[in-house]
Amino acid sequence: MRGSLKTAGTAALAALALCASQPAAQARDGIGVGGAAALGVLGGVVAGTAIASANNRPVYAAPPPAYVEEVCHFERRDFIDPYGVEHIRRVRVCE
Repeated sequence: MRGSLKTAGTAALAALALCASQPAAQARDGIGVGGAAALGVLGGVVAGTAIASANNRPVYAAPPPAYVEEVCHFERRDFIDPYGVEHIRRVRVCE
């Protein structure tokens, strides 16, 4: 905000200085050297302000948090112990 006001003030001051010291108007040469310079400076300031205002985002933006939902379920698995007895166990399986 402060930078754009400073730029606009500088542009207005430059345009006023260039327009205040113009020589007498001459119909044969168009707008003259001073007018062409003033228009060039004013156009550059306008283009620079437009470019500067287009880049108003922060330099670093943290990425949005990504939550990965873990899909889990229970399965029954049987096993035989060293004594030959069959057991059934509930096991949580996540994919």
